[in-house]
Amino acid sequence: MCDALQLPIVDLSSPDRFSTANSIRQACIDHGFFYLVNHGVDEELVNKVFEQSSKFFSLPIEEKMKVIIKNYNGYSPLFAGKLDTTLSTKGDSKEGFYVSQLAGDLNQWPLEEDLPSWRSTIETYYQLLSAGTKLLSLIALSLKLDEDFFEKVGAFNEPLASLGLLHYPGEVDSSNEEIYGASAHSDFGMLTLLVTNGVPGLQICREKSEQPQVWEDVPSKSGAFIVNIGDMMERWTNCLFRSTLHRVLPP
Repeated sequence: MCDALQLPIVDLSSPDRFSTANSIRQACIDHGFFYLVNHGVDEELVNKVFEQSSKFFSLPIEEKMKVIIKNYNGYSPLFAGKLDTTLSTKGDSKEGFYVSQLAGDLNQWPLEEDLPSWRSTIETYYQLLSAGTKLLSLIALSLKLDEDFFEKVGAFNEPLASLGLLHYPGEVDSSNEEIYGASAHSDFGMLTLLVTNGVPGLQICREKSEQPQVWEDVPSKSGAFIVNIGDMMERWTNCLFRSTLHRVLPP
């Protein structure tokens, strides 16, 4: 039985940018995770993304395999990988669909006649999130830098933003293996924004080097993104900000 953790809440609509930046700084030092509210992403659009995501994962497996992952884009089947490679289990109990830069032809898409409006909905959501620079300017301020620091060093010239749609079916494995929706890991990038549909399962371990590890449940919060720091940001800040170990239990 894990304790439920109440993460810090960061309000992106607050007019006091320096106070917000300080809140982000403390959250990233203490937890590596925080809730982001009033972020400007329309709830109706988020609901449409969940609806379209569900339609894709409900397709027969032979249809999903037509867009099997290539160059990190497309469909990743159940048990196709595991984030904690030290485990001897067969893989994580999740399916995924991944989208990266919209320019070019790297992405794979379901056929329009199979899933009308699917691609346009996902592209709209991707563009809205990858274009958002307000949070990164606040992170720059939280590090005592100019708020346009990331822009000046060219971080927005060709940002590598990846969108992942994830489905945790919660299927019971017939073996005695311990199966996770997503096994313990830290994210390798700079920043992750997660939105859930209220299904529990996310846990974090704030002290990853301690044994035994202590895991805490992260409840979903309606209308909020769950934001977490990745390994790249931990390295950039000389471990001031923490890239926190986390996992997902099967629902």
